[in-house]
Amino acid sequence: MLLFGLLVNIGTFAVYPYLAVLLRERLDAGMAQVGAVLGAATLVQFASAPFTAAFAERVGLKRALLLATFLYCVGAVTYLNGAGNAGLTVLALFLSCGAGALYSPAYRGYLTQSATAEQRPRLVSSGNAASNLGIALGPVVGAWFLHDPSRLFAATTGLYAVLAVGHALLRRERPVENGPRVEPFWRVLRGLAVLPFAVTVLTHYLYMQFYQYLSVFTDGRLPTAVYGVIMMGYSLGLAVVQPLAARWIGRIGYPAAAAVGFSLMAVGMAAFAGGTPVAVAAGAAAMSVGTAVLFLKNDLEALARSRRSDTVTFGQQRLAAGVGSLLSGVLGGSVYGLLEQADQLAGFWLVVAAQCALLPLVLLVRQAFRRR
Repeated sequence: MLLFGLLVNIGTFAVYPYLAVLLRERLDAGMAQVGAVLGAATLVQFASAPFTAAFAERVGLKRALLLATFLYCVGAVTYLNGAGNAGLTVLALFLSCGAGALYSPAYRGYLTQSATAEQRPRLVSSGNAASNLGIALGPVVGAWFLHDPSRLFAATTGLYAVLAVGHALLRRERPVENGPRVEPFWRVLRGLAVLPFAVTVLTHYLYMQFYQYLSVFTDGRLPTAVYGVIMMGYSLGLAVVQPLAARWIGRIGYPAAAAVGFSLMAVGMAAFAGGTPVAVAAGAAAMSVGTAVLFLKNDLEALARSRRSDTVTFGQQRLAAGVGSLLSGVLGGSVYGLLEQADQLAGFWLVVAAQCALLPLVLLVRQAFRRR
């Protein structure tokens, strides 16, 4: 399953970083329209996650994984045959997003099936590491084929076809005796672990500002190749640090993990204000460790507090990530635009760093008062 998680993300992220270019060429549209299409597809992918997770819970994880790889394959074939056809290209995008919405919670649920509380940190972190390694390698594969998109989509079609066969050979998941009852679809948020959900929203709101706006900020400050190496280093660091620290992250309390994670994010964001290759690399290193702690602890805490199956809990957490990403685009983009007009872009990262330090404190203090 770890190998499958790696390969699925290589196929996904061989295409994802270049979608804006592809859509702009095939839709013959401006960036505003391209952004609207990408935003709608991303929103559908994240917002549908609790429903796709509930679907996987009903039909079984192996069947859900098989269906997801089939959708990935159909999406790649549609991309391949959609050159010059805007409708097919948009359809392929939504097929791929739907496949991702179904695959992610089923993949993580399969990894943690029947796991004890002590085993979860290792299993969840290993699954995340495989996914992050795929995220790091995917853009490199995509760049290799980018001069001829038809070769890229032919390759991803072949990859997903092989993965479909591989998933067909998986053992069916073992039934869990006395597990959480299966709720109706309209209760997909029932049993939600509220605090981990809220902290996950906040984590992704802050993290996505790094992921969305650093490339624009460094344009003209850093060579493109240097920026690419730094971002690959971030993903590789995440893939290495999380499994190594998994046992420690699983043992420490939630407030302590939040303090460590958000403090490192604050240090990383502040470092980006320097705008030099060394400052940006140091900031990415701090972000890598900080997000490694938060991403894993948020999921572990959600699994521990949730009254639903692991699969549905992962779907709820994916929704939280989507809400945070949406807030990052709306609020973070507005602040970035204002500071860009004022020619004070370095200050943007200091504003985000201040939020990394203050907002988690406000959230945790409020939760403490609620308990009283």
